[in-house]
Amino acid sequence: MLQKALMILQHRGQDTAGISVFDGQSINTVKDAGLVTTALPRERIASATGTVGIGHVRYATTGSKNPKNAQPMTMVTASGQIAVAHNGDLTNYESKKNELLAQNAVFQTDSDTELVINILSRFLGMGNDPVRALRKTMGEIDGAYALTILINDQLYAVRDPHGIRPLIIGKLPDGYVVASESAALDALGAEVVRDVMPGEIMHIGTDGFKSYPAEVKTQSAHCMFEWVYFARPDSVIDGACVYQVRKEIGRILAKEHPADADLVMPIPDSGRAHAIGFSQGSGLPYEEGFMKNRFAERTFILPDQREREIAVRGKMNPISSTVAGKRIVIVDDSIVRGTTLKQLILMLRDAGAKEVHVRVGSPPIIAPCYYGVDMKTRDQFIANGNSVEDIRRILGADSLGYISIEGLVSAVKKTENELCLACLNARYPTRIDGEEERFQTRLDDHGSF
Repeated sequence: MLQKALMILQHRGQDTAGISVFDGQSINTVKDAGLVTTALPRERIASATGTVGIGHVRYATTGSKNPKNAQPMTMVTASGQIAVAHNGDLTNYESKKNELLAQNAVFQTDSDTELVINILSRFLGMGNDPVRALRKTMGEIDGAYALTILINDQLYAVRDPHGIRPLIIGKLPDGYVVASESAALDALGAEVVRDVMPGEIMHIGTDGFKSYPAEVKTQSAHCMFEWVYFARPDSVIDGACVYQVRKEIGRILAKEHPADADLVMPIPDSGRAHAIGFSQGSGLPYEEGFMKNRFAERTFILPDQREREIAVRGKMNPISSTVAGKRIVIVDDSIVRGTTLKQLILMLRDAGAKEVHVRVGSPPIIAPCYYGVDMKTRDQFIANGNSVEDIRRILGADSLGYISIEGLVSAVKKTENELCLACLNARYPTRIDGEEERFQTRLDDHGSF
């Protein structure tokens, strides 16, 4: 079951995959580099059997791509065995790690997940019950975290106080399951129960779950990039269907930035729903103009820019019969670096496109993400220091239009204060080393963070 769920979530990470299962006596962990089918073949996981377990696919943001950073991470303590799987990034990782190193703690990886397990083991060792130890651990870490945790045979799910990364619980005929996206629950035949709430700790058993709500209510800051790009379109994230949000983004784009063109086409796969919405909103016919190699990796989450550039031509090929002699609107989910899109526009022109107009389902990305998306260096962003007209020229497009922040917020059907838009406006929902001034701006504007 864990392997099947991880395969559904493969889009969230392709570096490593792993599972930890309690077999009645101890926690057995199997993990390795590569896709789920490579890292977790059936013959390797045959011995990892039991009634409770956690799994993880990794996309390296904090910590290197080294297989030693594969999750779940495990530790043997005086309180028993612990295994932790973590989605997100901790923003105070370096300072907390240095603090623990000064207290003679030992770290074997450069992953922030090891910080979580180290802190948790210390609080458990002080005689705290698991829920109290988890609550104290949450008080020590900042940033984005959706955690699944095994403490011996007990399963816990934890979401950070802002709910930046998604986490949802479902009911199976013989128990419960928690995952980053509802699509994984669907694949397992689980009935969706609800999202894990920001700041909530859940203790999950075969006969039910017990909720320990946040002790102090904090303003939510759900990551807008989940709806724009990261999540599967068939998932529902915090009550909003990803596919419907992306179509609405496209419809709003068509109103904000109409184009005089012959057809609309997506940058597959993540731009497909946006393009359908643009077609519906504009009345322009929808066509598929690129054939995608289904076995190619998601280029955005490849760790190296050179790898991404090489991967583009192996991933996409224009359909000449669709694009030749046509004025085309291509719809993409977002532009970060711009290198991939520039190549694709050139490929369309080489295939005979008469005009190429670009519409983008995210406002310009101008600031680093410290919460689990690999956008940490400002000089990566094509929108930094360039106007929309500058970017149009760099890309080689005939016109360029981004959805507005107001349009994006409207499409998600949440308020601006309920979303993390930090990569768009540099207002961060948590304290971040080197970003105190920007954090204070958001604190002054909205309070209660």
